[in-house]
Amino acid sequence: MSAERPGPTARRQVVEVVGGSSMGKHDTLVVEEPLEIRLQWPGHPANRISVTMRTPGNDFELAAGYLVAEGVLPIGDKPRSVAYCVDRALSEEQRYNVVTVDLDGPPRRHPSTRTTTMTAACGVCGTESLDEVFTPDSSPILVGRTIAPDVVTALPDRLRERQPLFSKTGSIHASGVFGFDGALVVVREDIGRHNTVDKVVGARQLGTVDFAEESALCVSGRIGFDIVTKAVAARIAVVVGDGGPSSLAADLADRAGVTLCGFARGERFVAYTHPERVGAS
Repeated sequence: MSAERPGPTARRQVVEVVGGSSMGKHDTLVVEEPLEIRLQWPGHPANRISVTMRTPGNDFELAAGYLVAEGVLPIGDKPRSVAYCVDRALSEEQRYNVVTVDLDGPPRRHPSTRTTTMTAACGVCGTESLDEVFTPDSSPILVGRTIAPDVVTALPDRLRERQPLFSKTGSIHASGVFGFDGALVVVREDIGRHNTVDKVVGARQLGTVDFAEESALCVSGRIGFDIVTKAVAARIAVVVGDGGPSSLAADLADRAGVTLCGFARGERFVAYTHPERVGAS
């Protein structure tokens, strides 16, 4: 049976917590999968030029727009073709995650002469991406202590209170690490959401602060695969956001033993993985 083209959404069983009461339900997550872009022209075989995480759909437009942004393809110049790769070395799961752009001749600027503007991913399918970050031999974070639901719902507001740059500009992200009792350990701001996580983890690495495995990382906005990847690397047991996670973020959190809580607002949040750590199951 041939692989189905991945869609933009996926269904997942979750636990919704409202006012301390929990209820199992199905939720819809946005799909996050890697896309490898390859470039070729006459006399030059297809070579990988970038890998980015994306929501499946309009993949050919994504590839063409990237080449314009990189100065490879002048505006108005159409490539000879854009197609999913038919490389026999690709698995069925990879089939719709590799796009080859075929030009009529050499590009105006070779992409290797500029720093790529796209986020590098670990593989060319979701399973490979997970395996690169958390191998079957890696030890998942075990559920020990629990964090109270009212602490989880309070974290986004506590994070917001410690964002002086956001108060001034309204255009910056933040991440904060909190103890399971809700006590603040560290908050950092940055224009890039992923950079804020690097900063709080780096603060521990450099000895500025210290926090244990039984800590909660709270981020502003959605929770993507890159955010959970960093939390897993730092061995942080709980990730909280006021937005929702992607499908691949939830898959990684589930495998690594991380409790992933989205839409933490007011008295409500949704536990996508390991709800037992937040007293909901």
